[in-house]
Amino acid sequence: MEATKRVKNIAPSLTLEITAKAKKMKAEGISVIGFGAGEPDFNTPDYINEAAKKAIDIGFTKYTPASGMPELKKAVCAKFKKDNDLDYTEDQIVISSGAKSSLYHAIEAIVEEGDEVLLPSPYWLTYPELIALAGGRTVYVPAAKEQGYKVTADDLRRAATAKTKALIFNSPNNPTGAVYTKEEIAAIAKFVEESGIYVISDEIYEKLVYGGAKHYSIAQFGEKVKEQTIVVNGVSKTYSMTGWRIGYLAAPKNIAKAIGSMQSHTASNPCSIAQYATVAALSGGEDFIEKMNKTFDERRRYMYKRLCGMKGVACAEPQGAFYAFADVSALYGKSFEGETIETSMQFASAALKKGVALIPGVAFGDDKSVRLSYAISMEDIKEGLDRMERFIDELK
Repeated sequence: MEATKRVKNIAPSLTLEITAKAKKMKAEGISVIGFGAGEPDFNTPDYINEAAKKAIDIGFTKYTPASGMPELKKAVCAKFKKDNDLDYTEDQIVISSGAKSSLYHAIEAIVEEGDEVLLPSPYWLTYPELIALAGGRTVYVPAAKEQGYKVTADDLRRAATAKTKALIFNSPNNPTGAVYTKEEIAAIAKFVEESGIYVISDEIYEKLVYGGAKHYSIAQFGEKVKEQTIVVNGVSKTYSMTGWRIGYLAAPKNIAKAIGSMQSHTASNPCSIAQYATVAALSGGEDFIEKMNKTFDERRRYMYKRLCGMKGVACAEPQGAFYAFADVSALYGKSFEGETIETSMQFASAALKKGVALIPGVAFGDDKSVRLSYAISMEDIKEGLDRMERFIDELK
């Protein structure tokens, strides 16, 4: 029996490969500091947990409408108005089993076989795989470190063709931590309006911004671009609810209706208990978010300073999410235990031998770099960076 070509061609996750190696080492009693975390190291707030318990107690454990329970859609509309000054109606909202599910359904809804999708690079590794599953072709638009890992409207214009159907836009960005300014997004919004393409705007790290940076949704920049935009968000990062699997999107009514219909066949509906808890989540949490941001910011500043002080390492200052993206290509050509390092995968594999797990940048479209998460304790960050520095000092 053979799997289909579209499934066989999906690339395995390099992040999981490094993580699996690190877990194996830990199981063998070897000390490893892992910088691969893609989720906040905070517990879900108690008021959200209590809402989930209430959902169980009152028997809210049955099917909901495929596109989400009305109370949650209403809460999401209120969130968009409050946080982004965006007006949506409930028939424009689709609740999904995580933001990744929202992205999958959004791409399936707008990308036809052979369509091109613009993707700024570095990028989150799942985007190209979802584009390929829909039969589309990813057109990578490089964002240089010297530009803060951000593309410009002119970069996108040069990459666009008659086959361009959409742009995937992610700010704050995974893996680089880049946050686009109001002026930069306004220029990209103008390009989108002029070209008539769709935008899928992944705003999952919306609340995690630092150092005076501010998040703007591209859908805020006029009614025309809003009608061309699918905004994807969720509660996993903001409220430390990664395991609850609730994402949501806002889209033009015809697209939202199509996505809701598709979801009724692919996933039925998101978990009723998690939806009930998410209504509570969106009603508060300001103190929790502020505390989490303050902690992340402290770690961010420390990690950035340490990385910039390491021999052969260059790093653009991250302004959002909880990642730093370090260029280690100046160290390529050096050897460790007799093996010459020429790629980010080789660098990460060698560093793992010294007890520090880094995510190779090739997974994100940049083989010069490695990604480090600061969603781990400050104690582990300090020890992990010490190990990374000792590893670099041992390169010959």
